[in-house]
Amino acid sequence: MQVILKEDIANLGYADDIVTVKNGYGRNYLIPQKKAVIASESAVSVLNENRKQRIHKLEKIKNDAIALAARIEGLTLTIGAKTSSTGSIFGSVTNIQVAEELARKGFEIDRKTIFIKEPVKEVGSYKATVKFHKEVSVEISFEVVSES
Repeated sequence: MQVILKEDIANLGYADDIVTVKNGYGRNYLIPQKKAVIASESAVSVLNENRKQRIHKLEKIKNDAIALAARIEGLTLTIGAKTSSTGSIFGSVTNIQVAEELARKGFEIDRKTIFIKEPVKEVGSYKATVKFHKEVSVEISFEVVSES
């Protein structure tokens, strides 16, 4: 089943993308939650007309994302966490703590756009990817240190 996404969905696609999904996923989740519509011929023609009208607006958004990515690139964050005597963290460091540390540095970034590949459960250096736009992403380094 082909659907047109109304919003960005992780591991599936971005808003206004036409994607193929299994019938049950489309009918039982995406469409009732208003996250997608069926990609009928008329819906696709409306989508194409809307895309034409938004090209300039999307170009500005992309340029802003590139500028923000350039400012953040090479930034290293230090995140404090409560640890045991062996260096293991009580709990884990997630994208929420990374977003909070970026906010302290003056960058208001939605935590849903920050992706950490492996779970952070020990003191050390890690990397996270920040996706600003479907074509613009940047990798930032962060170090987890023990809080006193």
